[in-house]
Amino acid sequence: MATRRTFVKSIAAGSLGAAVLTPSVNTVLAGILPEEKTRTNAADLTKYPRTEHSMPGKFPGRVVQVRSEKCIADNVFNRGEIDRMVREGIVKLTGEEDPGKAWRMFVSPSDVIGLKVNPIGGTLLSTSHEIVHAVIAQLEAAGIPRKQIVIWDRREFELHEAGFTEANFPGITITGTERKDAAGSFYDAAGKLYGEAMIDKQWSYWADVEQSYDAETIPYMINEGKHSYFSRICTQQVDKIINIPILKNAGSSVTLCLKNLAYGSISNTGRLHKTLWSETSAEVCAFPPLRDKVVLNIVDGIRGCYNGGPGANPQFFTDYKTVLVGTDPVAVDRIGYDIVLKKRIAENIQKEESPKGKKFLELAQALGLGVADPAKITLESVTV
Repeated sequence: MATRRTFVKSIAAGSLGAAVLTPSVNTVLAGILPEEKTRTNAADLTKYPRTEHSMPGKFPGRVVQVRSEKCIADNVFNRGEIDRMVREGIVKLTGEEDPGKAWRMFVSPSDVIGLKVNPIGGTLLSTSHEIVHAVIAQLEAAGIPRKQIVIWDRREFELHEAGFTEANFPGITITGTERKDAAGSFYDAAGKLYGEAMIDKQWSYWADVEQSYDAETIPYMINEGKHSYFSRICTQQVDKIINIPILKNAGSSVTLCLKNLAYGSISNTGRLHKTLWSETSAEVCAFPPLRDKVVLNIVDGIRGCYNGGPGANPQFFTDYKTVLVGTDPVAVDRIGYDIVLKKRIAENIQKEESPKGKKFLELAQALGLGVADPAKITLESVTV
């Protein structure tokens, strides 16, 4: 088994996150990893040099929170106001008065841009159409051709169920890793899962834990074993990724930027939920297909939840009336974590912070993906 000492040595030997990697990695990891941890291939991360686009991106440790009382009322989302919130967030983050120039700091007309949404809540609580329309419209205004924009997630059929369809988003490619055919089958005529053609076996997250799946579950996992393979969507099909998660809880933690990316980009995730949730959320994002392609995070906090997440339980929905914007997914998640925690305490769901709730943030910071320490995060608030 890999000890904390050998894990720290392997991370420190590489060039990960030099700008934001804590000066005392041993001290940080001592508080968040047990002496013996489940082995993963996180040590392989030292093989991959960082790029100019690597997390935490152009603005490490900075988060813009935009609020508007007009963005939702009586269960109706105000598309124009949400468009304004996104625009104000991008302008404030970049310091560019021209929104087009602000967007072009992250993307160019030659890029294929993947919008990573979260559709698992169906029509009740998925990334809102309004915020996705706002991002698309502003990208087009910045000179990005519509044909270069892709809406994606793990499960293509869940995208459709949440309304991400050609009818609602004409001219936009909508795709997923796990998919069904028109007859509703996961398998082609040869009896092979369609999802098998969508995973890239050159890139995988290996963890020394495995789980067997029954016939009903395997189409949602694609493969068993100790490897979780990255989707070809993020390894081959898109050049840049804009992450658009929802402001919601996952137990005493949150499922925002890092979780939306990690669990949405790999196969065989069932084995990783029980004991490796925090490690997976952080470590998968540190591999190049995500680390070097995610240029922006825009959290949809128009409506979210504070309990019962990541599923959709209407009794716990709340209108946060907020959009969070930043290139640093760790800092954005930390601000979102604080918002959800405050609401959970106010609603008597929990009395105080759970140490386990922010473990994934501390791991991500140690891997150089961003800033988890709230004292080192610059939060800029805008009310429109």
